[in-house]
Amino acid sequence: MPHLLPDTRPQRILAASNFVYTVGSGLYLTAGVLYFTQAVHLPAGQVGLGLAIAGTIALAAGVAAGHLADRHGARGVYVVTLTIQAVATAAFVLADSFWPFVIAVCAATGAKGAGLAARSPLIRHHGGERPQEFRAYLRAVSNIGISLGAVLAGWAVQVGTHTSYQLLVIGNAIAFAASAAVMFLLPKVAPVPVEKGPRWIALRDRPYLVLTVLDGVMAIQFKVLTVAIPLWLVTRTEAPHWLISGTMLLNTLLVIGFQIRASRNINTPTAGATAYRRSGVAFLMACALISMSAGLPGWAAAALILAAVIVHTIGELWHSAAGFEVSFALAPQHATGQYLGVFGLGAGLAEAVGPALLISLCITWGRPGWYVVGAIFLLAGLAAPLTVSWAQRLQSQVPARNDVENQAAPT
Repeated sequence: MPHLLPDTRPQRILAASNFVYTVGSGLYLTAGVLYFTQAVHLPAGQVGLGLAIAGTIALAAGVAAGHLADRHGARGVYVVTLTIQAVATAAFVLADSFWPFVIAVCAATGAKGAGLAARSPLIRHHGGERPQEFRAYLRAVSNIGISLGAVLAGWAVQVGTHTSYQLLVIGNAIAFAASAAVMFLLPKVAPVPVEKGPRWIALRDRPYLVLTVLDGVMAIQFKVLTVAIPLWLVTRTEAPHWLISGTMLLNTLLVIGFQIRASRNINTPTAGATAYRRSGVAFLMACALISMSAGLPGWAAAALILAAVIVHTIGELWHSAAGFEVSFALAPQHATGQYLGVFGLGAGLAEAVGPALLISLCITWGRPGWYVVGAIFLLAGLAAPLTVSWAQRLQSQVPARNDVENQAAPT
């Protein structure tokens, strides 16, 4: 039975900051787009374009902020990113046309991507012997916070007035500012000494870059629950529409209850590679179940979709745990932020291309598209073990090269 609270004070501070932050994230994830379309009255097409521009900027921000965190101290850089998010989110209330909206959302999204990378050295430093397990704990906490934020956002959506939406935005900004304030309780982490060699070593690590791409392909699975299943359920099945909320609730509860347990035995890169392969199989099975729900009576379609969500969530638990393990284990200590910033590029690309890909394959094409998507997940999962083995071989050669260089050096 996992502990409800982490063992050390720094871990509890990180968890508390993460919880407050994700309550704010839950507010925005649930009703952020609705705020701009319903309260600000921007056309949906303009909102989508602005979010795409912001997502592209966030990709570069993560790598740069991770490098700054390695070189100048992770806590300070992370607090700056949270502060920028708070200010940029508060500026949403002033964004009454397209370009002010783009500027504000680019600043907020870029700071979010930067913050995820800047936080990584803190997790590695304070996470104990197994920072990957602590990262899994934080993911469970994130799901609790997002769920609470979603409930609060439901009030704003139900009321539907301009004022209620503005209160939602202000609450989001306050949550980010409070998260930054909590971080001042955390001890500073001294920068790791710089090693000789190229500055942007993560961008030269070919196996790590391939793993980033493979993880990004598999990260499209997160959009299956938030984009593909709701649209499929409404347009292609007889299942009741309230089941959309039921699928999200079921997924959230399973992640909260089992993410830490799923990560516990995935404690080596080899185990992470195996988990990637298993997750690919699970995603394929879930896609097949979803595709079969079309044309069935409502109760049968609902049963198949719920079964698919359970199988999909099992794959999600394995996929997340695998990502936690390989991204940390294959990153050198002195460049954790830079490496994790690069690894986050995969998830950022999935965020950008995932919705359009799933809509075109699963919704527009229909049942065959689900099998194609499942096959993509399976192939990415099968390729991961080969790439991890490649990375481990190169990693094992580095100490040998260093020993040769040290022996050759004059004394």
